[in-house]
Amino acid sequence: MKRNTRLWFRFKTGNYIICLLSLLISLSLSNSLFAQTSIPDPIQWKLQSLKNESGIYELSFTAQIEQGWYIYAQDIAKNGPIPTSIEFQENQHVQFLQEKLTEKSNNVKEGHDQFYDMPIKKFSSQVVYSTQVKTNVDTVKLAGTVGFMTCNDHQCLPPDYIDFEFDLKGNQSFKLELIEATPLSPNDLNQHAKHSISAVDIDNPINNCGEEKQSKGIWSIFILGFLGGLLALLTPCVFPMIPLTVSYFTKGSGNRSKGIFRAVLYGFFIFLIYLLFSLPFHIFDSIAPDIFHQISTSVYLNIAFFIIFVIFALSFFGFFEMTLPSSIANKADAASEIGGMVGIFFMAFTLAIVSFSCTGPILGSLLAGTLSADGGAMQLTAGMSGFGLALGIPFAIFALFPGMLGSLPKSGGWLNTVKVVLGFVELALAIKFLSNADLVKNWGFLPREIFFALWILIGLALTAYLFGFIKFPHDSPIKKLSFTRIGLGVLSIAFVVYLIPGLTNSKYANRELLSGFPPPLFYSLYETVSTCPLNLDCYKDYEQGVAYAKKVNKPILLDFTGWACVSCRKMEETVWVKPEIFNKLNEEFVLISLYVDDQRELPANEIYDYAYPTTGKKRRVDTRGEVWSVLQTETFKTSAQPYYALLSPDEELLNPPVGYEPNVKEYSRFLDCGLDAFAHAKAK
Repeated sequence: MKRNTRLWFRFKTGNYIICLLSLLISLSLSNSLFAQTSIPDPIQWKLQSLKNESGIYELSFTAQIEQGWYIYAQDIAKNGPIPTSIEFQENQHVQFLQEKLTEKSNNVKEGHDQFYDMPIKKFSSQVVYSTQVKTNVDTVKLAGTVGFMTCNDHQCLPPDYIDFEFDLKGNQSFKLELIEATPLSPNDLNQHAKHSISAVDIDNPINNCGEEKQSKGIWSIFILGFLGGLLALLTPCVFPMIPLTVSYFTKGSGNRSKGIFRAVLYGFFIFLIYLLFSLPFHIFDSIAPDIFHQISTSVYLNIAFFIIFVIFALSFFGFFEMTLPSSIANKADAASEIGGMVGIFFMAFTLAIVSFSCTGPILGSLLAGTLSADGGAMQLTAGMSGFGLALGIPFAIFALFPGMLGSLPKSGGWLNTVKVVLGFVELALAIKFLSNADLVKNWGFLPREIFFALWILIGLALTAYLFGFIKFPHDSPIKKLSFTRIGLGVLSIAFVVYLIPGLTNSKYANRELLSGFPPPLFYSLYETVSTCPLNLDCYKDYEQGVAYAKKVNKPILLDFTGWACVSCRKMEETVWVKPEIFNKLNEEFVLISLYVDDQRELPANEIYDYAYPTTGKKRRVDTRGEVWSVLQTETFKTSAQPYYALLSPDEELLNPPVGYEPNVKEYSRFLDCGLDAFAHAKAK
């Protein structure tokens, strides 16, 4: 009871690692996860200190829990979730009369827990933890930490720790809140308040005719990862391993049933290994709500991805072999000699290492794609899980049905053709990341038309390769073009034809199928009417936009967007472009587009430090984009883009905001809902 809780909690990592692993696997299979990163805070704590006639203090810690959420009891079996605990720092003037706190609640749930597969006791609605202390002095400071983990039926939040300190005297009651790690200076506090919208009450909009939409992108990323795994199967590093490995298990295991079990286990371990590769990124995701946005919009990281993808492409073309250090592969191979499940695990790990030259570029594409403004650690886990599943399934299927091995095509030159085609894809992706760096810095050296021109050149080169006009070092002689190569060549030239209008400033320049990949329409070599989406009138400064909205008495469409945000471009070029949406934006609203990845530096007198409310960690806000990112996080408790909020000229929230909403009718209803709210507000 008297030990320093901060240290005790920090060292209690065993349970945390186990529960985090269990949680990640559960969340990967849940269809209720959202690409949008919100910051829920479902627990409110209150401390009450009452002194009785005997001079004994009754301390009670009351947790008010939002509906649908719960916290865990003090006593949780090993390998379960983090228990709730209230620990006090040692104080020689205070005597604790109870060895353990009493916990009371009218809403107790005991039984089997689906997340942790074990019996667990937890509380909803409200729970009170109490203890008795006494002191031999008139007043003394009592300090400690409340630690707890919060879950609902779909997700769990990382454990929270609330430090408290108060004078033990008389009767008192106050709310417990997170203490910032480093207090903000008065100047910081003023700047902090300046960049939040105090009139917005996110839970109480004027009109409840709509509901907040959140993008459920995790399954689509899982499918993309799965498709990436299928591509990896067709590479020279992986494909020949399927019949060899399956034959090894089915023929070398003594009996068929044992061989099938080992092959299926081998496939499962492949899946598990790739899932585990994503776990370190959850550390980054917990540092700050918008950490993946900060990473994805980094100029240096995007340029690094450009260089890496060019290297990947050259490797796929066969100019050099890209492998991990041989010492790693040798150690993994040696470990695979161990018998039983451990040996099978290291056999799977060895496959992951030795096939890196083929799977690495595909995994690199997956990693880079999920490190986006609307992505994150769970999206990466979903993608890696899909990738590992696609690699592991064939080993299980062919072990169950070994006769199917004869139907597999034989290894040959076609495997190298797959690698070369992937090399061209890597080059196209490299251009995308170079474009991201150009956009967030507004350098202007890679406008939309140059982007299309480079993709057209890559498409023409791919077409020439497929028809045999270009050869690479490891290509076999082509005696006759196969039907597959001809078909892919036709598709490639058709794609080039589709790209050509992107070079113009005609009405056909908007290539909707590619929305989000090229730069915006207004980021062009041609002179445009405005630098806003679809040549709409817009403001890129919040205060200026609000001032104009008050002047013309129109509602505001607050558009949190980003230069490198793929989903933002899709919304603008496939939804906003529709007449029923465009006319409303053009005539009924004042558009304020705030680019959260705008990396133009602020004047020195506007730079300030921002502390995240949940962790107290400070971040220097020194670019325009970071100002808008803080504004979004502080006001709307989310950091995902796109994010659309409708405000009155007085900055009141008209209706629940929405995120990525590709359905034109639904987005139109969202706008109409806000207009109705504004009309009713004006009529009062």
